[in-house]
Amino acid sequence: MGCLTKNVSIEQLIPIIRERFANDQTVRFSPRGVSMKPMLRQGRDSVVLSPIPEKLNKYDLVLYQSDNGRYILHRIVAVGDTYTCLGDNQIAVERGVRREQMIAVVTAFYRGKKYHSTQERTYRIYCVLWHKLRCVARIFILGYLKCKRKKAKTQ
Repeated sequence: MGCLTKNVSIEQLIPIIRERFANDQTVRFSPRGVSMKPMLRQGRDSVVLSPIPEKLNKYDLVLYQSDNGRYILHRIVAVGDTYTCLGDNQIAVERGVRREQMIAVVTAFYRGKKYHSTQERTYRIYCVLWHKLRCVARIFILGYLKCKRKKAKTQ
């Protein structure tokens, strides 16, 4: 079956995702935003969404609906009674994400046209390293934001 490309809002996409999952199908989706940079680049990369498995693990990338109604695609960074999630390009973690809020898990992604499984060794290494180095990354992100604000003020 061919791939249908259509621009729709995430609110319009959720029922389609649920319907496809009910028919044992996956959904390829191009997320918007920069919270998962550098892994996912808006307008260039896409993810393959699959149903939430019985067991979720640290570093799984999940699509969930936050308590304020927003749909978020972030990585699980801690597992307990609830989950703690964080975007690769984010500083603040989201604590208390419940399983029932989760809609899908990313099982693969396309970086440009190149396919990658989330089971690939290089991807798993990236997840661990990126999370472990996020304190260092945070310094760079904060520095970048500070420079960006300073530049905006001078213009």
